[in-house]
Amino acid sequence: MLRNPDHARRIQQWIACALALCFAAAAGSAFAAPTLQLPKSGKVVVLGVGFENDNSMYEPTSAQETARLRHIEQQFKDRLQASGLYTIVPVPAETRAKIDAGQPMGSCGGCEADYAAALGGDIAAWINIQKVSNLILNLNVYMEDVKARKMVFVHSVDIRGNTDESWSRSLDYLLKNYLLPPQG
Repeated sequence: MLRNPDHARRIQQWIACALALCFAAAAGSAFAAPTLQLPKSGKVVVLGVGFENDNSMYEPTSAQETARLRHIEQQFKDRLQASGLYTIVPVPAETRAKIDAGQPMGSCGGCEADYAAALGGDIAAWINIQKVSNLILNLNVYMEDVKARKMVFVHSVDIRGNTDESWSRSLDYLLKNYLLPPQG
């Protein structure tokens, strides 16, 4: 039996802290998102870049933003191809027209894998950019295994500023730090 109340209180606090840490670790692993199997290589069909302008009724999408969407798509393809891990499968004009006329990628109930499979791809990829304001934008990259119909890469980065440079640097950061292996 402990006779020093301060010592007993410190032991109780230590035990409570240890139990809380154990509970937090167990809860964290139970609620953690499943780990995606990052695609190591394959034929990639890039289905396009979607744009969500949250304030379009006050500030319509500009010609510069439309040009940035095309640039980001080409930059994405170029970086994947240059990595030596991925081969970019071209999307014919008639397929591009169907994609553009349909629902946005990520919201079409599995059409992404269907388009990529029809073109002989292993991986369906698309990008979505959400513009909250000219200061806050999000760039999201999605990659789906066509045969397994399972997402294999989903990652988002924030863009600070609505410029050619900020968009390009954000995509480069995402690719360098999350998808492509370090160049050495």
